[in-house]
Amino acid sequence: MTIAADEIDDDLQTIYLRHWNSLRSHLRKRTGSLEVAEDALQETWFRVAGLSGSTAVRDKQAFLLRIAANVAIDLIRRERRHQSRCTTDGEVLADIEDLAPSPETIVIDRDQLRALVKALMELPEKARTALLMSRCDGFSHREVAAHLSVSESMVAKYLAQALRQCRDAFRAFT
Repeated sequence: MTIAADEIDDDLQTIYLRHWNSLRSHLRKRTGSLEVAEDALQETWFRVAGLSGSTAVRDKQAFLLRIAANVAIDLIRRERRHQSRCTTDGEVLADIEDLAPSPETIVIDRDQLRALVKALMELPEKARTALLMSRCDGFSHREVAAHLSVSESMVAKYLAQALRQCRDAFRAFT
């Protein structure tokens, strides 16, 4: 049985209006957004109003629900494509962020470096050499001991002495 074009349009539009609240509720649950649900409902209305007369529908409510669901999916996909192309304020700010240290940080770092150099210069020669060879040059205790002509245990004592003095210099600085 085929229904006339005017009857299809009127019947679908009537069903749409009658079931508007339940359609909106269903779309809201499906999309997770009231705004998307209402946009989908509006687009569904336009599609129902624009249907041609050659459409024969057995279950008009299911047909209407399918149209609304398809519209909602299209809207969500469009929004995702849009978001993937958009740049957020945070991204823009991160791109122009100055990663250079502040003048205050530079001054503090220079003061700390001066304190370290002063502490190192106050160390006995062998303790300073042991620390620099071990920490800066990456030599093992055995290599430092051979270079300084001392035992490995003496290298450990030199390192402990040097590290204590550097620690104390930084404590006094802060």
